[in-house]
Amino acid sequence: MGTLTRSGLTVIRSESFQASALQTEDLLDKLSVSLTGEELDIIEKLYHQAMKLEIEFFLAQPIAQTTLAPLTKGHNPEEDRLVIFSDFDLTCTVVDSSAILAEIAILTAPKSDVVQPETQIARMSSADLRNTWGLLSGQYTEEYEQCIESIMPSAKVEFNYEALCKALEQLSDFERRANSRVIDSGVLKGLNLEDVKRAGERLILQDGCTGFFQKIVKNENLNTNVHVLSYCWCGDLIRSAFSSGGLDSLNIHANELIFEESISTGEIVKKVESPMDKAQAFNDILMNYSSDRKNLTVYIGDSVGDLLCLLQADIGIVVGSSASLRSVGSQYGVSFVPLFPGLVRKQKESDGESLNWKGLSGILYTVSSWSEIHAFILGW
Repeated sequence: MGTLTRSGLTVIRSESFQASALQTEDLLDKLSVSLTGEELDIIEKLYHQAMKLEIEFFLAQPIAQTTLAPLTKGHNPEEDRLVIFSDFDLTCTVVDSSAILAEIAILTAPKSDVVQPETQIARMSSADLRNTWGLLSGQYTEEYEQCIESIMPSAKVEFNYEALCKALEQLSDFERRANSRVIDSGVLKGLNLEDVKRAGERLILQDGCTGFFQKIVKNENLNTNVHVLSYCWCGDLIRSAFSSGGLDSLNIHANELIFEESISTGEIVKKVESPMDKAQAFNDILMNYSSDRKNLTVYIGDSVGDLLCLLQADIGIVVGSSASLRSVGSQYGVSFVPLFPGLVRKQKESDGESLNWKGLSGILYTVSSWSEIHAFILGW
């Protein structure tokens, strides 16, 4: 395969070439209308392979200028360490884990007319549980919105990490109170550990999430560590979710339900409850690494609870479109930039050699899917 020449690049970037490519795709769409599902699956695999080969072709070209993407292109495992942090709920998952635990509790709770053995942990009936969960959820939503409103500055300010930390201390206090209410209510009593693990194994993750982490941890040419930081009440749920995809090596930092003989007592070992806890865990993890390699940190998150870590990381990537995250961040001077246009701008502004990423820049990059993260970090 020859080197891509300047004239070749000119052809590929030309309007006529782009128009031809669009015409070809339109033709393929029309021709595929009559195909069966099985035939479409074959076409999809062939198209995916073609795209993969095309990307590999471009990546194989000698480039004199240092490039931003893929992030791991110049990675030297002897000198570099890529540390990837990720939130779990609604960053990796489609449904919040608290809703999963609530569903398990309600479905496995005794009926109101069933007498419970004295040897078992006393549980609410399924009807009472459903009502209690509803009340807790409603109270949380109402007070969360009030808390977010109370920490917003009256006018937009310049980016100031310390001021943001001070504001989010109030949110941290709220999150701790909310967790205490859950524990005191007894709604988490009597959950069976095996039920929790089964739910984790069946938990639906965001498209591309599992595949991304699988590629990261299995790549022997990368020196990478992955840490999941989560408010989730039960670390076993997270571990089961990732284990089902062969991702036992991920480091999970979450709260833990206390089980006695595989039955939950309703108590929680509180480890990560708030934005401040996440930021502390983030810093502690990095402090524990030796200085023999240069760390490059990436944090992937979706909510206000991730904001401090997103900003501290060398590269903060926001998944989804949380309104509260955008509004709080924007009022405190944080810029939200779509990832790939942001990369193009950063590449143009560079001098071709120094492309250093640096935390606390006040810039976060936004994506709509894990495929964008995959493409940015790994290339394909």
